Formats: sequence, structure tokens, C-alpha cells
Amino acid sequence: MARYTGPKARISRKFGEPILGGEKALQRKSYAPGMHGKGKKRKQSEYAVQLNEKQKAKYIYGVLERQFAKIYQEAVRREGIKGENLLMLLESRLDNTVYRLGIAPSRRAARQLVSHKHINVNGQIVNIPSYTLKPGDVVSVREKSKSLEAIVDSLSAKSSKRLPWLEWDGSELSGKFLNKPEKEFIPENINEQLIVELYSK
Repeated sequence: MARYTGPKARISRKFGEPILGGEKALQRKSYAPGMHGKGKKRKQSEYAVQLNEKQKAKYIYGVLERQFAKIYQEAVRREGIKGENLLMLLESRLDNTVYRLGIAPSRRAARQLVSHKHINVNGQIVNIPSYTLKPGDVVSVREKSKSLEAIVDSLSAKSSKRLPWLEWDGSELSGKFLNKPEKEFIPENINEQLIVELYSK
């Protein structure tokens, strides 16, 4: 699956969740897209349920198939529970952290900011969206980019909700990655065990 650039509402309706920001579309049309969307739902096979969960996670984090498989293999190699390791690695990506800190309004926008060299990690420019952060890393907006309209608008609309693994300094426009994200605090609705079961087949 290439990175999705089509209608966000279609994906949200497919999974029945506003995973790409299609809240209004779900309110208007709560059924799946396509000519059979309004029809009686058929019971999905176990494999289909597991595959859907993996696809949903890929859409949420904007990760390609090959990238996702590599992240899963890394999760397997690490000590601990595979599924929780997978979510932790996805949350530790630089583009996701830029989004979580409120520097960008979406992961797509965060990926663009990183790719265009607007973001520093520990004072050095990093333009790799998939860069994995380690506890103690400081993510900041590049000095020349602090007045960028997209960043200013995103930060002004930032919610006050905080995540326990991130610390934000509004005066410096920087955030610290404190520790590895724990499953119970990750707000995304992903059943990681289904993904583990799919890869275990």
C-alpha cells in the first residue's frame, strides 16, 4: 500500500473511526464507502479482522507496508511484549512526536515539516520522519522556522492535553521525549494483539 493521498473521509468511513479526521463524514454517513456500504454487513473472517487492524495502524501513523514490517521485526527483537513494543516504536517516530507536541496539526503535516528541515533533534537538523527518538532527546523548531505560519497556527490551536512521555516548553518551542510511551497512555484505538497474531501466521 503506497502512502494514502485520497479522501480522508473514505478511510474514516471504512474503519468506522475518524482516524484521518473525517468526523463530519462519519456523522453524515455512518456506513462504509462503496456501492455495498449500506448493505447488510457480512461477518469478517479472523484473517480479515487482523488485516484491517494492521491497515488501520498503517493509515494512522502514515507508514508504508515495508516500513511497517521492519518496525514489527524490531519490536520482536526487543525485550517485552511484541504488540506494546510495536506501538512504542510507532509513537517514538520523529514525525509522530512533532504531531503529538502540537507543532503540526497532523502527522502528514509533521512529516512535511521534518522533511523540509524545520525540526531539530538535540540541536541538529534531522530531516528523516522515521527517525526513532530515545529518552532524553529534545525536539525543537529550528530558529529560522519559529515564525512559520503553519507552525504558529498549529501551536495556537494546540490542546492542553498532555502525554506523560512528552514535556513541552512553549517559550523555546521545544519538547523533550522523556521515556518510552506506555500502551495505557497511547490514545489511538489499536488492538495491537491482532497485528501480532497476523504476523505470527
